[in-house]
Amino acid sequence: MRPFSYVRARTVEQAVSAASPTGAQFVAGGTTLVDLMRLEVMRPPVLVDITALPLDAVEAHGDGVRVGAMARNSDVAHHPLIERRFPALAQALRSGASPQVRNMATVGGNLLQRTRCPYFRDLATACNKREPGAGCAAIGGYTRSHAVLGTSDHCIATHPSDMAVALVALDAVIHVRSVTGSRAIAAADFHTAPGGRPDVETVLRPGELITHVDLPASPMAARSRYVKVRDRASFAFALASAAVAVELRDGAITSARVALGGVATRPWRSREAEQALVGQPVGPETFRRAADAALAAARPQRDNRFKVELARRTLVRALGLATGSDRVARGGAP
Repeated sequence: MRPFSYVRARTVEQAVSAASPTGAQFVAGGTTLVDLMRLEVMRPPVLVDITALPLDAVEAHGDGVRVGAMARNSDVAHHPLIERRFPALAQALRSGASPQVRNMATVGGNLLQRTRCPYFRDLATACNKREPGAGCAAIGGYTRSHAVLGTSDHCIATHPSDMAVALVALDAVIHVRSVTGSRAIAAADFHTAPGGRPDVETVLRPGELITHVDLPASPMAARSRYVKVRDRASFAFALASAAVAVELRDGAITSARVALGGVATRPWRSREAEQALVGQPVGPETFRRAADAALAAARPQRDNRFKVELARRTLVRALGLATGSDRVARGGAP
């Protein structure tokens, strides 16, 4: 691990001021950052410790719920307001990592976690995300865990978060603070596709601190579900996941949100799937058409072609659960 300066912030103002130098990183639970620093994949010159900041509340706010960036994943997952009004978020958080990690990891840190692409974490291989312009060893390498949506000729790394996928489907809004002021960012716009700059993963500006996430209440949010398919029951990243939120009237879908995980370079909102659902009757045929639309632009590699069909079936299953027709949809489930 390389030498670095350490600052312990007591207020948000102190934190953003200390982080204003280029390259400074905030540290809270440290479940990703510390590992990457040990590997020398990340080498921040300054660490700003924000564990003392009073940003861990989960509370009603207006018609919705406000979740502080320092709230622990386990606390959010089991909070009555989240379980009752945003079930997809509770399910996504409970499916992530292990109980020990969830007890340490924070909402803000979860949003900013880096990819688990093995080439990104191995300094002996080429990675445009780690070193812009170095090339991508994953392309042409072993790609079972890699993305099929949102990829580019420069990067095919999969985004790892479960929580962020649910936040996209729930129309969440992420609030950030810097020395120049505050701003709000839609969860669907927070992460960026790699394009020609895989090293740029979010729209955050240098020194910006995530302070909280707002979850707007809606009939869709209350009828939301998250389904994750992985190699083992715990401490495994998604091979495919789906977060859905739907509103129903007289047996038809009147509005919908669809987000996919485990198969894309960022939490993947599928407006194509949403369009295929709205105005259609609840049922497996509707769900399969939406799943086909969601994966129509997939660009699989040699080793991850199975993810296309797996993601389709995962989405069908999630829609069946969200609409209460899971017995009908089970025939299309993985």
